[in-house]
Amino acid sequence: MSQASAAALPASFRLDGRVAIVTGASSGLGARFTRVLHRAGARVVAAARRRDRLAELAADCGDGVVAVPCDVTEEADLERLVATAVEVGDGGLDVVVNNAGIGDPMPAEHEPFDHFRQVVDVNLNATFRLCQLAAAPMLARGSGSIVNIASVLGLVASAPIRQASYCASKGGVVSLTRELGCQWARQGVRVNAIAPGWFPSEMTAGMWDDESSLGFITRNCPMGRGGEEHELDGVLLFLASDASSYVTGQTLAVDGGWTAR
Repeated sequence: MSQASAAALPASFRLDGRVAIVTGASSGLGARFTRVLHRAGARVVAAARRRDRLAELAADCGDGVVAVPCDVTEEADLERLVATAVEVGDGGLDVVVNNAGIGDPMPAEHEPFDHFRQVVDVNLNATFRLCQLAAAPMLARGSGSIVNIASVLGLVASAPIRQASYCASKGGVVSLTRELGCQWARQGVRVNAIAPGWFPSEMTAGMWDDESSLGFITRNCPMGRGGEEHELDGVLLFLASDASSYVTGQTLAVDGGWTAR
């Protein structure tokens, strides 16, 4: 999203004066989400493990982006992250984007259980814990929007790619989103998710340079291509802002028709 298009957003999509957290912000979609929210007027607390990349992102965005090194599996780091955001927001927190995630394809019969546990810990357990911590200031004020980044692989199997832990964890994010969205709906806190299809990222980097992998995407996606990073901008702003004030517990697939087949 360009500066010009951000300035032209309808008022209901603007985030002026609001404070947002984005995890996994040091690269790929997380860095993009940080920029998009910032350009829509939010002050963004960008969190990730890689300090150098976070510093570069904050410097590039300028005023309004605060870099907080954070391992989402560490309780103390998550507590510090939320405390920093509340301080930036003068006591409030408006938006959380749970984007941090990991995953490596491998046959289920050969996946070490420690690896399965790690993927679930990062993708699902940490998402719940940050939702829980962020909900405290949101519920106290009676407003807030949490956007969890799920995946189409939380809605359908990844076959012929084999990644049981990733699918299980993202399916958990979808179900968690539905439950939290309903639990907190009458208290003014909305919880929704985005389920991206095949988008370029560090996790999928090898697929775009491999003819066989790219063919798998183009053959099976009804639109015949992978997504482009700007194609998540609109749904992110919709869910984060007042434009979706009557939407909660939902997972929106942005997948070129992948799950509609």
